[in-house]
Amino acid sequence: MSAPANTRRELLLAGGFTLAFALVRGGRAEAMVSPIPQAGDPAAAKADGNPAFAPNAFIRIDRTGPVRLVMANVEMGQGIYTGEATLLAEELDVGLDQVTLEHAPPNDALYAMPLLGQQATGGSTSTRAAWKVLQQAGAVGRAMLVGAAAKRWNVDPGACTVERGVVTHTGSGRKASYGELAADAARQPVPTDFKLKDPKDFKLIGKPFRRLDTAGKVDGSTIYGIDVRVPGMKIAAVEICPVWGGKLRAVDDSAARAIPGVRDVIRMDDAVAVTGDHFWAAKKGVEALKIDWDLGPHTDFTTDGLAKGLEAASRSGTPIVARAIGDQNRAGHTLEAVYQVPMLAHAPMEPLNAVVQVRPDACEIWVGTQVPVRCVAAAAKLTGLPAEKIIVHNQYLGGGFGRRLEEDSVARAVQIAKQVAYPVKMIFTREQDIRHDIPRPIYFDRIAAEVDGDGYPVAWRDRVTSPSVMRRWVPQGLRKDGLDSDTVEGSAEPPYDLPNLRVEWVPHDMPNGMPIGWWRGVGPTHNLFKVEGFIDELAHAAKKDPVAYRRHLLKTNTRALGVLNLAADKMGWSGPQVGPRIGRGCAVAFCFGSYVCAMTEVEVSPTGEVTLRRSVTAVDSGTVINPNTIEAQIQGGLVFGWTAALYSELTYKDGAAEQGNFNDYRMMRMNEVPPLEVHLVQSAEGPGGIGEVGTAIAAPALANAVFAATGVRLRRLPIDRRLLVEGRTRNSIPAVAPLAALALAAVAGADATERDEALVGDDA
Repeated sequence: MSAPANTRRELLLAGGFTLAFALVRGGRAEAMVSPIPQAGDPAAAKADGNPAFAPNAFIRIDRTGPVRLVMANVEMGQGIYTGEATLLAEELDVGLDQVTLEHAPPNDALYAMPLLGQQATGGSTSTRAAWKVLQQAGAVGRAMLVGAAAKRWNVDPGACTVERGVVTHTGSGRKASYGELAADAARQPVPTDFKLKDPKDFKLIGKPFRRLDTAGKVDGSTIYGIDVRVPGMKIAAVEICPVWGGKLRAVDDSAARAIPGVRDVIRMDDAVAVTGDHFWAAKKGVEALKIDWDLGPHTDFTTDGLAKGLEAASRSGTPIVARAIGDQNRAGHTLEAVYQVPMLAHAPMEPLNAVVQVRPDACEIWVGTQVPVRCVAAAAKLTGLPAEKIIVHNQYLGGGFGRRLEEDSVARAVQIAKQVAYPVKMIFTREQDIRHDIPRPIYFDRIAAEVDGDGYPVAWRDRVTSPSVMRRWVPQGLRKDGLDSDTVEGSAEPPYDLPNLRVEWVPHDMPNGMPIGWWRGVGPTHNLFKVEGFIDELAHAAKKDPVAYRRHLLKTNTRALGVLNLAADKMGWSGPQVGPRIGRGCAVAFCFGSYVCAMTEVEVSPTGEVTLRRSVTAVDSGTVINPNTIEAQIQGGLVFGWTAALYSELTYKDGAAEQGNFNDYRMMRMNEVPPLEVHLVQSAEGPGGIGEVGTAIAAPALANAVFAATGVRLRRLPIDRRLLVEGRTRNSIPAVAPLAALALAAVAGADATERDEALVGDDA
């Protein structure tokens, strides 16, 4: 994919149409096809191998017959290549075994995801945004190929059928393959009136096909960014100033240059890189450097200080109202709580890397990225080259989780490659990857409810306090009043019947200006932990079973009630506690356009160790493209979310990250994963997102299970095992002042310890 993006754009539009995406709301997606014939680009067509038939941005059919499908999003383990190929192949009437897949080039005009505003893969938006578009793209291609066959045979197109890429005239038995028809099909007019298949006729959609990338990942032939090799390439390791905003003052590189295999030492404003014939030489070279850092103005930054700043802002900051409905001045007993979650690193299994060659006339980049167009922009800015001279070869990603929504590692590799005459593969060590992450921000959430005589909420108020990722990453996504909707997703529109509700967000910027980023599960990861934890608290205060309590609040939400009932049936739910220090927890949510209920069974040892015994999850994600993918994504998401809840916290002291590898930023291990059951609801609704659903729902179900087993209410992550050893029963909240103004003023002046006890109480 070495053609410049602007000429390639013209090729992809040649003789075809542009695709207008509509926003997805409530899990449904609509799209329209707008036929706009474009002039071709012979140079770009030649660079692409002169496909005989390229009716739109996604389909290529060569004269020799292969069907090549261009994937709008990137594959990072979530199965999107198989899902998108299924949507195209279904309407094109070819088998999944007949197609080959290509990474899309950087091109916002053709491949931008509307929910993200650019060509990016994230937020569980891929299928939600593009499913109809891809079906229609396949249907248009099929109609043009059938039209070419009908014209050749002088028959009615309606008298032709298609099976596995072969058009047959039913009356005469004449046949022609797509490859044979490709050149003629390219001369067909783009249809403006076509019909998608009836779901009952689907041959691929909804079937449990094996993923198209499985074989290559099993036999090792799949190329990730870290696998790329180009002629003359050297390897670079890098050491970045440990404090955000610090600078390089001086470096003694004499010892590094003496190491066999070391080639060059590259100085940057805030980092030093060593290039070598192999990674070991580059790494040892970096370790041999004697660096004098100017640590800058942020050496006093600590996560403890950040948490205190959030708490103060929550009390005194000016909130932005995200959603307000009904009457908040309802009489009743007030219950309230504070929930907190920490900063998190992404820690993808494949550490950040990029191969870059900077030439006078072009910059060529090989990388696995979620944001190819942003990488083009970063390289253009650093090299001074026009965007059409920046060539990005996207690769498979060994995990993204939001970290590869950032282009900083590509920019770093370009900075290094500018200073040498050879291609450079820059690889972060695990320590650099974690210590210089763009982390998930910390959140401080206050939540309160007034309840009636039966213990059900008659008024609900929620105040989120946090920095904003959107303000930096996509500022045009902010609401006119400045609301970052991600901060309240999963909180502003809970699935329950809460007619009197007020949800607010208090912005609190990072005090050191350090960038923060989206992490798998984004806003719902902290909001569901809080909302579902608090619902459990209300059920306990009302002395009601948590599942029965939720059923009462979901009477009018049939899809949410459906997943709750399905999970309870499969779990054999008979109550939250099933034995001494063994308990079950439940959590329900609507997030990313899907409905989910997770139930988790745990056992907590006297020493505070949490063992997961069983997991049952029910999912209603609308139309199912591939059930295997949904099951795998829920399973992987749960493990990712449990890992964070059990172990993960990125802390800073003296301005620098304290964690650096999997010894102090722990991953959940294979023997710790319980049996995982995933049950799907059959639905005709539009597809919902699935890649982050499991992660978002994992922590609340786990924390509620720990409470059922121990009586310890967990409102802060990761789990503090000392509380579980001590056996402190932080499980109830006393009735305090009325809910007006969030009903937290009564404890606003207390010190931290007094305030904690006032908010959580003790039922020992």
